[in-house]
Amino acid sequence: MPEGAEEAVTKERREFATPPRGSPRSTPPTRLTAHWRFWRSPEDQPSWARPTLLTLAALSALAYGWGMNGAALETFYGAAARSMSMSWHNFFFGALDPRATVSVDKLPGALWPQALSLRVFGYHVWAIVLPQVVEGILTVLVIYRAVRRLAGPLAGIAAAAVLASSPVTVALNRGNVADSLLILLSVLAADAVSAALLSGRLRTLLLAGVWVGLAFQTKMGVAWLVLPAFAGAYLLAAPAALRVRLAHVGAAGLVTVIVSLSWISIVSLVPAHDRPYVDGTQNNSLFSQTFQYNGTARLEHSSVLAGAGHPAPFLVHLSEESSAPTHKIAPSWHRLLSGVFGRDDGWLLPAAFLSALAALFLRRGEGRRDPLRVAVLLWGLWLLVLAAFFSAGGYPNSYYVAALSPATAALCGVGAELAWRNRKHARTWQLAAAALLLTVAYGIYLLHGGTSVPGWLAPAAGVLGALGAAVLLIPSRAQPGNQKPRLSPARRALLAMATALLLPTVASLLMVTRGLGPFAAPFEPTSATVSRATASRSRKLDAQIVQQLASAYNTPIPLVTDSSILAAPFILASGREILPIGGYQGGIPSPTLARLQQLISNGEARMFLVPVTSDDPRIQWIHAHCSRYTQPASGEAATSTALYDCNSA
Repeated sequence: MPEGAEEAVTKERREFATPPRGSPRSTPPTRLTAHWRFWRSPEDQPSWARPTLLTLAALSALAYGWGMNGAALETFYGAAARSMSMSWHNFFFGALDPRATVSVDKLPGALWPQALSLRVFGYHVWAIVLPQVVEGILTVLVIYRAVRRLAGPLAGIAAAAVLASSPVTVALNRGNVADSLLILLSVLAADAVSAALLSGRLRTLLLAGVWVGLAFQTKMGVAWLVLPAFAGAYLLAAPAALRVRLAHVGAAGLVTVIVSLSWISIVSLVPAHDRPYVDGTQNNSLFSQTFQYNGTARLEHSSVLAGAGHPAPFLVHLSEESSAPTHKIAPSWHRLLSGVFGRDDGWLLPAAFLSALAALFLRRGEGRRDPLRVAVLLWGLWLLVLAAFFSAGGYPNSYYVAALSPATAALCGVGAELAWRNRKHARTWQLAAAALLLTVAYGIYLLHGGTSVPGWLAPAAGVLGALGAAVLLIPSRAQPGNQKPRLSPARRALLAMATALLLPTVASLLMVTRGLGPFAAPFEPTSATVSRATASRSRKLDAQIVQQLASAYNTPIPLVTDSSILAAPFILASGREILPIGGYQGGIPSPTLARLQQLISNGEARMFLVPVTSDDPRIQWIHAHCSRYTQPASGEAATSTALYDCNSA
């Protein structure tokens, strides 16, 4: 521990956490006291720390898990999770379909917990969502520890509260996308880096590399965006000579790369005929899928992701008609500061920015290892790098910006700790009042772009913001003849925090009560998302269709579709083999035409759901040799699909 690092943060901990001699904490634990020990803070933390943290975690669990059995799942990932739960072969290779003919178009790290949950509990919607709920709760707990290490328990609690109230975090953890696990692993890595900054231990920094490597298995290259923050903070503030710090960072980077590429390398050694074809590639290579299809192609804003092949015309039309609102937002420096992205995660960006500036200014001259300044460097670089990436990158989804939430929350926590340490100065309360007014004003500005904002919310926020600022400016000195202050500093601080969190908390509550998930955004029309009832009816109908086809024709593969997009809903609903032609977008060379002809001749496949017009030789062969059941409506031939019977072929 560096000299002076704990001096400013442990005095209060000892005062509130250390019981007097002979208190109940020092007596032998009974069943009752053993039960309550779970709620008691450790000796080096204030007595209110753990109860407050566990309360925040419980509220988070309620928000994330409310109505999860009716969640509107992302069908592609849901189908893959169900297929992966059917065998360990499918599980390891990340197969999309039960027969493992093609993989998902991402690395399968985030799907492994979902597949395990389905394997344990059976197929239920809530079993797919449960891992993300748990991951979100753990993130709230871990960010408290990560921030507390450098900035103290008050900062940790404030960070946990900000993270738990963030609308994009709530929405993210109510679904089945990969970013929940990505964020948890990234925060675990930040926690390990924070510990290494205090101790200088190499093994602790190597642990951070392991966490980042596992995060890469979850979300690929995006996981590496936190590395500049980790490396920069350690090189500046770790307790060792510069050459030792450089060596430590190099070793941790090597561990990160080894863990990141371990699964890719192992699977690449498996013969192609013993594993699924790698989706998103023309060469069946996981390295191409990871670094080209999911890497450079997304940065270049290409309309067709490199390696995926040309998508079918009906998929292009479907993509244009059903694109999320965020897909139409052009890259710009202010992309994240207004509109849908701003209402996702922008509410407390002014507070985070002001907190960082205040810490850097007020702690100037404290040395390179000052914990608060190091915390600002660590989380501030995290925020800046990811914000730049999401502002410039292509194909943004609303839930992507959830990766900014931990950094925003941590910086707000640093600001809360800094204000509390300087609470005896009147200027501190004046600056806090100004920051509160700015935060509320910016939140009201974000509300004006929404299309489903309650009419009372903006006026209520304005009034409460003004009252909160006024309370912060009231002197806390006792009146003559009265020993008690008008309003204690602690109550004033709690009131200010509650006021600052009002708008994001209301947004989160509306996300929960409206049954919205990762692809939704606060204060957007609910008609823009799939409702729980609609999703449930759709899954039942898809399962009935597959069952009818399987019963009528008695084929091991009830249906073959063009693209994994068409196959996924049927796989998710039925758990039966639905063979996708061409992978996610229909353009990869698997399965081959010869393979399709073999399946038809063997009686394994008969019914095909494909577009009525296509330049794919496989689809054209089906048009020429199979009989069509359904006819497209006038003018819809280029965008519709039809069911073909290939029995005569």
